[in-house]
Amino acid sequence: MPSSADLRSKTAIWRIGEAARHSRVSTDTIRYYEREGLLPRAGRADNAYRLYSEADVHRLRFIRLCRAMDMSLPEVRALLDLDWGRRSDCEAARTTLDAHLQHVRDRLAELQTLEQDLQALRYHCDGTGGRCGIIEALHARADAEPVAPGGRAGGRHV
Repeated sequence: MPSSADLRSKTAIWRIGEAARHSRVSTDTIRYYEREGLLPRAGRADNAYRLYSEADVHRLRFIRLCRAMDMSLPEVRALLDLDWGRRSDCEAARTTLDAHLQHVRDRLAELQTLEQDLQALRYHCDGTGGRCGIIEALHARADAEPVAPGGRAGGRHV
């Protein structure tokens, strides 16, 4: 594992395409992480190309790994702000991870409920009738759905 000093090295050695290849993060995503403050603004060469250091590429890999675990940008930012050499920061990292783990458990429960709902809906149609039971059931649900309090739209996909 590289030392803290190694990770702070700012010797710019790669242009954005090379940094993307080394980190396995797209160039658009690298620019986005810079805008969001997850990655420091890249230095610029005389020709205005962005230049990235080994520390920047390491940080991109770290972000990619966290995002692959479905961590939100604020969660990633919280972990990036910690120093792995301080005991108090270790506790903060555990707290961040525990909160994310609870989010994952809650989401798993939601997905299991969704799976059961979709399976029940699937049984409305075996493909042999004159009408599609799935579409019919969805229309029936739409008709039966109550108006949200205050007339505001609710739900995840609205």
